[in-house]
Amino acid sequence: MTPEAATRLTRFYDGTLLPDEMIEVMTTDQGWFPSRTIRRGGVVRDFAGYPGGLPPIRIDDQGRVFDLYDYLTTNAIAGLVILKRGQMVFQTCQRGIGVETLWHSCSLAKSIAATLVGVALKEGAIRSLDDPVSRYVAVEGGYRAVTLRQLLRMNSGIRWNEDYVDPASDRRQLLAVQSRWQPGGILGFMKDLPAATPPGGAWTYNTGESYLVGAVMEAATGVSLADYLSDRIWSRAGMAMDARWWSEAPDGLTISGSGMNACLGDYARFGQFVLEGGRIGDEHLLPDGWLDEAGAPYRIGDRMVPYGYMWWVPELPDPILAGSFQAEGIYGQYIHVNPAEELVVVVASARSKPGYRRRLEINDDAFFAAVARALREA
Repeated sequence: MTPEAATRLTRFYDGTLLPDEMIEVMTTDQGWFPSRTIRRGGVVRDFAGYPGGLPPIRIDDQGRVFDLYDYLTTNAIAGLVILKRGQMVFQTCQRGIGVETLWHSCSLAKSIAATLVGVALKEGAIRSLDDPVSRYVAVEGGYRAVTLRQLLRMNSGIRWNEDYVDPASDRRQLLAVQSRWQPGGILGFMKDLPAATPPGGAWTYNTGESYLVGAVMEAATGVSLADYLSDRIWSRAGMAMDARWWSEAPDGLTISGSGMNACLGDYARFGQFVLEGGRIGDEHLLPDGWLDEAGAPYRIGDRMVPYGYMWWVPELPDPILAGSFQAEGIYGQYIHVNPAEELVVVVASARSKPGYRRRLEINDDAFFAAVARALREA
C-alpha cells in the first residue's frame, strides 16, 4: 500500500473525507487491499416494473415529516433500489454513479458471509452451528470455548472495542494488521483475544469475529469465500456484474466482514434471494428455518439483542417492520428485507461519518417503514 493510499484509508475510518473523496472511495479501487473477483453467470435476472411505481411516501421521524426527496438529499444517497414482490418499484443512481458502478458494501459483507454459512450448513461442510470455532480453525484464549452460533451472533463474550475513529481501538488495530497484507495476520491477531464474560454472556459488535467466520468457512469448504459465493450464488442468481472482495493477501483469507464491491442491482438481487428463502430455481440453498433465526433478535438476560446471524433487526417500534431484518454498513449502506411486505430496499450512501451517532440524518428505519406503508396502502 502506498503512503497516499494509507493516509486515505485512515481518513476513511476517521470520517474526514470530503464529499467527492467519499464517492471516489466508495466506487474505485484505492489500492488498500488485494481482492478476488466474484464471477457472475451468463443469465441476468431482470425485474419487471411494479404497477404504479412508488407512490408518495410520508416519513415520520421524531415529530418531523419528510418525503423521498428529503431522504435522498439529507442522507447523501447515491443509489436506491426498491423491490416489491420481485418487481422493480423504484431505482435511482445519483452523485455520479451508474447501474454498473461497483459500490463498496462496508459491513453488508457480514450478512452475505453469514448467509454463506447457512449454505455450507445445508451442504454439510459445516456440521453444526454449535460446533466450537476450534473445530475448524486454531484459536486460543477466550475463543476456544466459543461456538459458531455465538460467533454469528457476536455474543462470544470476547473483549472488544469497535470504535472506528479511536486509533487505539481493537478495530483500528485490526485494520493496521490488514494493512500489512500478511497471510495469517488476521487470525494471528484474533485467535487468542481474552474473554470479558463467558461465551454467550454479552453482546459486542465485533468486526474481527466476522473475519473469523470467513476463516471457518474457508477451512470447512476448502475454497476462498469469494469463490464459494461465486459458485453457489453469484453465478446462479442472475447477477448482472462480476463483483470483488478484499483479501488479507493476494492468496490470503477473504476479509469477510467488509470489502465486497458490487453493483446496486446485484445487492438487490441478493436481497431478493434472501427474501425468497435462499431459493434458486427449484433448489433451496439454505436450511429450513434458517432465516427465522438469522433475521431474529435474541435474548441475553433482560436484554433483547437486535441482531441475528450478522443481520440487524430494526429497532423502530413500528408494526409494519415486524419480522424485517437488514444488512447494515458504515456511511449508510443497507439491504433491508421485509418478508411480510415482500419488500427489499437497497440503500447506498456516502455520509459524513462512519457511525450514525455522529451524523445528522433522517432515520433509515423510518424510511423503510414509510415505503412499506405507502406500497401497502396504494
